[in-house]
Amino acid sequence: MKNLTSKQLRQLWFEFFKSKGHAVIGSASLIPENDPTVLFTTAGMHPLVPYLMGEKHPAGKRLANVQKCVRTGDIDDVGDASHCTFFEMLGNWSLGDYFKDEMIRYSYEFLTDNKYLGIDPASLAVSVFAGDKDAPRDEQSAAVWRECGIPANRIFYLPKEHNWWGPAGVTGPCGPDTEMFIDRGRPCGPDCSPACGCGNYLEIWNDVFMQYNKTREGAYEPLAQKNVDTGMGLERTISILQGKKSVYETDVFAPVLAAIEDACGKKYGENDDTTRSMRIIADHIRTAVFMIGDERGIVCSNVDQGYILRRILRRAARYAKRLEIASGALAAVAAAVVKEYGDVYPEIAAAAGHIYGEIASEEERFQKTLANGLREFDKLCGYLVGGVISGKAAFRLYDTFGFPLEMTKELAAERGLTVNENAFNEAFGEHQKKSQAGAEQRFKGGLADNTEATARLHTATHLMHRALKTVLNDENVNQKGSNITAERLRFDFTFGRSLTDKEIAEVERLVNKAIAADVEITCREMTLDEAKAESAVGLFESKYGQKVKVYTMGEFSKEICGGPHAPRTGVLGKFKIVKEQSSSAGVRRIKAILE
Repeated sequence: MKNLTSKQLRQLWFEFFKSKGHAVIGSASLIPENDPTVLFTTAGMHPLVPYLMGEKHPAGKRLANVQKCVRTGDIDDVGDASHCTFFEMLGNWSLGDYFKDEMIRYSYEFLTDNKYLGIDPASLAVSVFAGDKDAPRDEQSAAVWRECGIPANRIFYLPKEHNWWGPAGVTGPCGPDTEMFIDRGRPCGPDCSPACGCGNYLEIWNDVFMQYNKTREGAYEPLAQKNVDTGMGLERTISILQGKKSVYETDVFAPVLAAIEDACGKKYGENDDTTRSMRIIADHIRTAVFMIGDERGIVCSNVDQGYILRRILRRAARYAKRLEIASGALAAVAAAVVKEYGDVYPEIAAAAGHIYGEIASEEERFQKTLANGLREFDKLCGYLVGGVISGKAAFRLYDTFGFPLEMTKELAAERGLTVNENAFNEAFGEHQKKSQAGAEQRFKGGLADNTEATARLHTATHLMHRALKTVLNDENVNQKGSNITAERLRFDFTFGRSLTDKEIAEVERLVNKAIAADVEITCREMTLDEAKAESAVGLFESKYGQKVKVYTMGEFSKEICGGPHAPRTGVLGKFKIVKEQSSSAGVRRIKAILE
């Protein structure tokens, strides 16, 4: 197989799919637009849900891109050989065009042809859906793989937990998938398969065949439009191509780790503790750079995306302290990330100064928090009976003051004390369960459902956006994110102070005036240059030439958008703002309803 760099892999991906008639589209924002089901874009399909459900995409039926993604469920596992919070997903889509036969042949060609990855076909294995009560066994995919040359003994039929891709939200498009693996030739036994987890099979690509729609009742209904959605993780793939045991040993992390080495005077790989600490810092600073520098960039806060940003920056700062890195040096690590990715993602290069400032500010705030935590630790030791710090007390130091268990144990050992680790782990596990349950409840439902109610509220955000610019007399009042359920809308926008009661009332009046006018909502496809020339509101950075949809509501609003809309303003109902508050520094938040 070819030993490719990350830049070479991205380029080959685009060249291959252009040759197959695909339009290359830009990466969507890391912050999902109008979708409350997740905090971050977690997969390439996420921004394309409306088109997977049947809406026409401006660029056509065949698409390819490299999507920025963040997944936060395994933050505490980052530091091992493979986990990352930020990653790039190479993806391609067929929106009601080709299906299983063509996609599997495309996959085989890209993987094995010497023009592309050049992987030896004898080292490939694949899995397909085994079938259950919801959908039949995927014999079609297996047959195509056999025609490509994959023998039957390297085609594995696996159940839904391994070979089914669920919807982006609670409901939506989903279906069976076929996954591709490198067989390392070290099976754990006669029943070894990609499902056993022994490490013999390394997943390299996943083709999802979206042919069902999951309903709120849990039923799987056939989709009128059958789609293909594939995903190849860039970091994982280049680690395989470069023959590395860890994604952190590939070219994407090399300059970042070098900056960390310069900051601490230690070498990556010199011992397990140093290696783990450097991986955590490298991953978390890389993720923070992309979060802060995103088109809908965020800043540290105590809620939602801002909370995740704060959490990873403070975790990076903890491990920087462990490596004896001077306070304030993390900005230099961030500069290495910007240098590595700035040509691929110009938005982070443009926001470099802001990124460094936010990281330095949060690092400074964390140092003060640590000082408070140390005082709390000393106070705790003064009351201690029996020489053992309880799991509950250790978890409070972690949860409130950001002390990892390792730090508490080190401080305890200096005083001849121990920590009840089992009780800490129990408290930590209970906290995780509550956090996950709360997140599932909080982000349940939403735009991915494509309901009339969410479409009306989504439409209202356009009218409110325009009204805010008018009332505040500031064209720089721009959307920084939104979160829509069937019951209410939440809209974040750039503005430096709270709105007065008079301003809120005027925004409501203008929106309701537009609703009362009952104008038709029209949609036109055009390039971003054309949209900008017509003064449409939207994000223009690094995506010129790409076709977009522009929704116009009479003289009231003209905005770039890909989500569902009402047919006329008159069907929205009465608009009412129920709350206006701060979201983060320089960002305000409005919650509103349609009565």
